[in-house]
Order: sequence, then C-alpha cells, then structure tokens
Amino acid sequence: MKKSWIVLIVILGILLISFLWIRGLFNGLVSNEEIVNKRWADVEGAYQRRADLIPNLVSTVKGYAKFEQETLIKVVEQRASATQPTVKMDPATMDQASLNKFQQAQDALGSSLSRLLVVVEKYPDLKANQNFLQLQAQLEGTENRINVERRNFNDAVQTYNTKLRRFPTNIFAGMFGFTKKPYFEASAGAENAPKVEF
Repeated sequence: MKKSWIVLIVILGILLISFLWIRGLFNGLVSNEEIVNKRWADVEGAYQRRADLIPNLVSTVKGYAKFEQETLIKVVEQRASATQPTVKMDPATMDQASLNKFQQAQDALGSSLSRLLVVVEKYPDLKANQNFLQLQAQLEGTENRINVERRNFNDAVQTYNTKLRRFPTNIFAGMFGFTKKPYFEASAGAENAPKVEF
C-alpha cells in the first residue's frame, strides 16, 4: 500500500513539473510575441507621424513652388497609398509578403518625399522659411525614428524567432500556433547611393 502511494506521488510530481515547464514555455512565447506586436505598433506610429507631417510640408511648399504641381501631387498620392487600410497589417498574421507590400508603399512615399526635397533646392526663399525649416527638421527626425523603430522591431523578431526555433520550445510552438515572424529587410537598390539632380 505504501509503495503505491509513493508511485502515485512521483507520477503526480512529474505531471506537475511537466505542466509548469510547458506553461513556462508557452508564457515565454506569448511574452515575446507581445514584444514583437508592441514593436510593430511603434513602427506604425513612426510611419504615421511621417504621414501626418506630409500635408503641412506640402502646403508650405505649395505656396512657393507653384510650377512643381506634379511632384506635390505625387507626394500626396503616395501618402494616400501608404496609409490605406489595405496596406496595414496585423502582426499576428504577418508574413514576408505582407511586410514587403507594406514596405513597398512606404518606400514609394519616401522616394516622393526625396523628390520633393530636391525641388525645394530650387527655391531659396522656401529654404529660408521658418515653417518649412521646422517641418523639414521634424521630417528628418521622423525618418530617424522610423529607422530606430525598424531596428527595434527586428531585434524583437530575432529574440522571438530564436526562442521559437530552440529545442524543446520548437516542438510545442507549432502545437500552440506560434509561427516565425518576418524581418524588415533593406529595399531593393538600397545598397546604391541615391542620385540627386538639381
């Protein structure tokens, strides 16, 4: 009788330890996934800040650059495209294709902004305008924020993906529905310096 109680206690102990261990694996994955989600929200916030600055920048430039309507229209169109609901994505269902689509829209907007800033070089009065200088400084700061947030996102994804792939977590991750997250990657042609023409 004593022997059966000891066996039962050992079995219950093993089950309890196993449960606690699996719970720890699951909770660790949930925590890391939430960090990835938060970092993604930070990336979207930085891009939204850029999108919010663009109308003010375009309005300021419009008063000076009346003959550059094509460039201004392109910036406005790219902003609208980059902020469409179809470009937004849920970090829970994020894959490389959806991240690439999001990044293409943001790259197109960044390219249009670059062209707008090149146009500005033609207008010395605009470059001296205090409102424009403040907006330009905010935009430059926002671009830096975007880079920082993208790097933070990639760091969080690296931590999550590493945990997901390590043994024995990799065995249970699929059972719990956790999948690998994609990284931000450099845009095609990013290794080449941009060509600036005045």
